[in-house]
Amino acid sequence: MARQFSGSKLVIASHNAGKVKEIAELLEGRGIAVVSAGDLGLPEPEETGETFAENAALKARAAAEGAGLPALADDSGLCVTSLENAPGIHSARWAGPNRDFSYAMERIRIALGDSADREAHFVCALALAWPDGHCEILEGRVDGQLTFPPRGEKGFGYDPIFVPVGDSRTFAEMEPAEKHAMSHRARAFRKLLDACFGEK
Repeated sequence: MARQFSGSKLVIASHNAGKVKEIAELLEGRGIAVVSAGDLGLPEPEETGETFAENAALKARAAAEGAGLPALADDSGLCVTSLENAPGIHSARWAGPNRDFSYAMERIRIALGDSADREAHFVCALALAWPDGHCEILEGRVDGQLTFPPRGEKGFGYDPIFVPVGDSRTFAEMEPAEKHAMSHRARAFRKLLDACFGEK
């Protein structure tokens, strides 16, 4: 049985404004005050894990300990089948020190070369940690295809090149509510809400 979240304040263990906004939107209407690790001036821990789950837990535990409050961390990334699932856990690093995802998307395009295989998937691991070190981890995944050149202005990260299965638009061409209904983060969130927020 997963530990239940019973507080009224939650730290989002991220300095990525787009990610914080998306998680805050997924938590809307629950009476939970959300504050980001960036707003609290908490340092970003080094991501030394070898999986999305390990890195999410590392970030959540660091923020929970630093803030003395429960903290929710996300580690997510794009896995490109023909690139042996790269960039994967290094998705943010592919964007360089300035987090330039236009550069990262161009890196992927060049790496793919003439390959006809454009299959890819997004993975999201969510870790909810408490100040005592306890942590619950849930994962979500969405499959799709890559498209170039990038399309759309509504998303962030690699959203402009990712077309989910069953749609012809990129994540960045969708309204936030549409993306939230099917994204890897939304799927992980539904599992988290079921496990830790008493949703049935």
